[in-house]
Amino acid sequence: MRLVLVGPPGAGKGTQATVLSEKLGVPHISTGDLFRANIAEETPLGQEAKKYLDTGALVPDSVTNAMVKDRLAHSDAKAGFLLDGFPRNTAQADVLAGILAENDESLDAVLELDVPEDVVVGRLLARGRADDTEEVVRHRQEVYRSATRPLLDYYQEILVTVDAVGEVSEITERALKALRAGA
Repeated sequence: MRLVLVGPPGAGKGTQATVLSEKLGVPHISTGDLFRANIAEETPLGQEAKKYLDTGALVPDSVTNAMVKDRLAHSDAKAGFLLDGFPRNTAQADVLAGILAENDESLDAVLELDVPEDVVVGRLLARGRADDTEEVVRHRQEVYRSATRPLLDYYQEILVTVDAVGEVSEITERALKALRAGA
């Protein structure tokens, strides 16, 4: 299964991605992990990403796209994958479609973890991180809505939305059931 996971910060994407990738037998590919691995290995892409991250700037799509393309070429991703954190916008979605089309492949589903804003704000504030003030957390939610929500329209034909409020195992079961029904 070729799957993209979307949802606002605090929706539980990382948690669900780990569990779902294991249950589906596909690698969990997180852009954050890709950045860290490329930087640690001092790859040319990692060195490029580090320049931006060191200044607090966003890593440009071109660098992120290249990292994802490289990762999807690995043998463990041939039978499927779960992407977490990519694509973040419709331009990246176009790039992903192009990467997959090179191998006559396409996404099977886009799984949206749906959580009310007040719930995710509460979750993020409960983590107790110094940089997680309510103002910062709410701003991240706004950035998500403006940049990432258009992906939901872009992927409407393969979009599967699940209620992501509850116990981790309940959300996982809802997601698996919805993916089976949509596949």
